[in-house]
Amino acid sequence: MHMADALLSPAVGATMWLASGAALAFSARRLREQADDRLVPLMGVLGAFVFAAQMINFAIPATGSSGHLGGGLLLAILLGPHAALVVIASVLAVQALFFADGGLLALGANIFNLGVLPCWVAYPLLYRPIAGDGTSPRRVALGSIVAAIVGLQLGALGVVLQTVGSGITSLPFAAFAALMLPIHLAIGLVEGLATMAIVLFVGRARPDLLARRRGAPPSRATLKPLLAALGVAAIVTGGALSWFASSQPDGLEWSIERAAGSAELAAPETGVHGMLARLQEAVSFLPDYSLPKAAQAAESKAGEKPAWPEVSAGTSLAGVVGGAVTLALVWLLALLLKRRR
Repeated sequence: MHMADALLSPAVGATMWLASGAALAFSARRLREQADDRLVPLMGVLGAFVFAAQMINFAIPATGSSGHLGGGLLLAILLGPHAALVVIASVLAVQALFFADGGLLALGANIFNLGVLPCWVAYPLLYRPIAGDGTSPRRVALGSIVAAIVGLQLGALGVVLQTVGSGITSLPFAAFAALMLPIHLAIGLVEGLATMAIVLFVGRARPDLLARRRGAPPSRATLKPLLAALGVAAIVTGGALSWFASSQPDGLEWSIERAAGSAELAAPETGVHGMLARLQEAVSFLPDYSLPKAAQAAESKAGEKPAWPEVSAGTSLAGVVGGAVTLALVWLLALLLKRRR
């Protein structure tokens, strides 16, 4: 559900940058006040894991569409909403800057839709009341599924409103919403099941992490085994499991194609759009999660059915390097917040 710049006007894009920037500033201030340095390693490793997990698109049966894990709700459950927002914003920034996944003008909107809404709305208003103190696996499971579905529905609605409000595409509100919401309902269900499984696994390994979200003091037990497990999962997911990603268009591309007749809308080549497009092209060293020559070869074979699994050294490199860059960025931000504290 990463928006491209072609969907947004500069005014709407700037507004969403301001909204997401204000939310991030507030979360950063709250993190400084919490002063829990033991949370920093987990933030970095979870950021790397979410980056890798977002590379794996899973097919939605009988639709010709696919989806991927958003990760905002998962991060909020394990880290709290403020740390989660910083982490998911870091993931999206790395994707946009270095992998050309999502536009730079649209980065503020993507952070809002995939970060602010699940972390600040779905988590406190749905997951927390349903899951309660986190000791009941059934309530945790139900909370994960319901909050993931509603959070993704809000994000999909946000994409529709931001796109239609921009007025630079021919996408009508009713038709676009009628496609976006149902397909992201299915994607949200899968995300909810994945979030449930990961949270229950972490809850069995380190129940104190879920207790921290309820205000209990953090345990002094070492995080090393959990960090190692998540680190290995991030490397394996980005380095190998990414080969098995579905080649079908994701929910947003699928909806655009059916509403407008084309999966890709052309952005203006001048003004803010053109300037940011050139900047993104200059800094993206692994565009579309592949080596530049491989990306060009893929474009030349656009009409051919891709191989599955698509074993690609470029994809593996993108998964590992992207996870490492995300981890480093999160740790750098945490270090800066610690110094300011």
